[in-house]
Amino acid sequence: MARHVFRCPLRWADMDAFGHVNNVAFLRYLEEARIDFMFRLAPGEGAASFTGGSVVARHEIDYLRPLVHRHEPVDVETWVTDISAASMTVRYEVKDPGTLYARAATVVVPYNLTTQRPRRITAEEKAFLEQFRDEGAVAA
Repeated sequence: MARHVFRCPLRWADMDAFGHVNNVAFLRYLEEARIDFMFRLAPGEGAASFTGGSVVARHEIDYLRPLVHRHEPVDVETWVTDISAASMTVRYEVKDPGTLYARAATVVVPYNLTTQRPRRITAEEKAFLEQFRDEGAVAA
């Protein structure tokens, strides 16, 4: 089982009045990692995987430690635990070596932007997702 690692930069605007990265910023980090995973990594050379769109059906986040703003990026590891005919669960860990800041999960539904309706996961998309599937590593 492989995990995709996205190096996410921290922004000054991510910090809250208490001096740590605000919980809302974590959603942006997850989004950036998921976009990198599904729309940069997945399509590969000339493939159309996930390019038709997707929508988020659910987010779940467990905040474990405060993340203080700094210049170094944070790692967001991404993998998949559930794949059904028309949805997938993407899991994440936001961390540095030795420090886990958050665990999260997002249920994503492939979406046809033309018809404005959910669609099925294609065989090509499922084959890509299977490379990053780990049922035993439930993060949230």
